[in-house]
Amino acid sequence: MIYFFDENAGADRLKIKGEMHKYLIKVRRHTEGDILSVRSKEKVKTLHSYKVIAVEPRFLELELINSQELIVQSKQELHVAWCVIDSKSVEKVLASLCEIGVSRISFIGCDRSQKNFKQDFKRYERIIEASMQQSGRTSFMAFDSYKNIESFIKEFPDTKVFDFTDKILSGDSNFQRVLIGCEGGFSPSEKKLLQSQEVFRLDSPMVLRSESAVITVASKILL
Repeated sequence: MIYFFDENAGADRLKIKGEMHKYLIKVRRHTEGDILSVRSKEKVKTLHSYKVIAVEPRFLELELINSQELIVQSKQELHVAWCVIDSKSVEKVLASLCEIGVSRISFIGCDRSQKNFKQDFKRYERIIEASMQQSGRTSFMAFDSYKNIESFIKEFPDTKVFDFTDKILSGDSNFQRVLIGCEGGFSPSEKKLLQSQEVFRLDSPMVLRSESAVITVASKILL
């Protein structure tokens, strides 16, 4: 853990209780004199350094040493438009996408998306917060949804599309927005709609699952 969130970060003294106390003592094995990094969700760009001054059975007491603005984020932003898939599959890769540096995910109801999957943004945000504390990232990932591809492309006409085509994604590609299909890919009507968009594929003979495609494309663009 690079830092942890506390709503009172920045105060002269902090008293850490509950699950975070257990984690810091039993898992991280912190003792008196150790220096801990703390941020608040409201002012996440400010890093507060605290010294452990007391270790008690039910709480840790910390004393503020200094505060400074320290931003940790990807050099560029990537907005992923992702056709809706099983939310459990999304949850499995969210932390990785956060660490890679994806800035925003828009979930789109596509023709081949199963209609019973609902996106739990509150749960996604908790996963992202845990990932941020582990990776050091200081920008929250944004989530939203669109009814269909047409409405998304209308708002973001610069969107690139990952699909079967002759063009291979190069290592020096640089774009801000990409559309990834669900299991089964895009329907004929969606392919027709996307004819005017730039389409690319990966240099692999294998067919990737939707979540594998998202991670691979994001990695090639951001890392």
